[in-house]
Amino acid sequence: MSGTDKDLQCRELIAKAVVGKGHKFSQQTYTITPNHAPSTILGCWIINTTFQAAKSGDAVDVTGSFDVNLWYSYANNTQTEVTKQTVNFSVRVPLSFYDTNTRGDLEVVARAVEQPKCVKAELGSGGTVQVRVESEFAVEIIGETKVCVVVCNSCDDKDFGMSTEYDETSDDEFDDFESAGLLDDLD
Repeated sequence: MSGTDKDLQCRELIAKAVVGKGHKFSQQTYTITPNHAPSTILGCWIINTTFQAAKSGDAVDVTGSFDVNLWYSYANNTQTEVTKQTVNFSVRVPLSFYDTNTRGDLEVVARAVEQPKCVKAELGSGGTVQVRVESEFAVEIIGETKVCVVVCNSCDDKDFGMSTEYDETSDDEFDDFESAGLLDDLD
């Protein structure tokens, strides 16, 4: 081995990394009040979803709004109308992990894994309609963290005692290995 172990040093690097992560599936029911007492619900859909996210303790609050478009018949199914109502929502997403050893400003990123959508609309009392909406949000917190790495003065001729020979008889160990599942374990 050329060079000595004293040529090796540890260095601390500051890097931006995902320091917190979480996701949540949710269902919420909202009450919509159309202009006329509905006889039958003909359709319901969600459009114009907007949201933002902010860290709050050990969770991330995703808040926003969407428009509920409700198509219904009234007057004993003789007329139809579409009513639009803007609904505000809030979903608290717990963090599955969070590294408290971060520095600097945190960036909170949220994405809709499943956009809010109507899964059920049914007639309620007093001319109202109960609309069940489901959605799923994933959040990440990005911040600065410290990483320790081993460095050397000159890597050109270093031999760290690692064998470059490959033992072909050990292939069986890795036949069933799937790396794609490794990231799922972090959630």
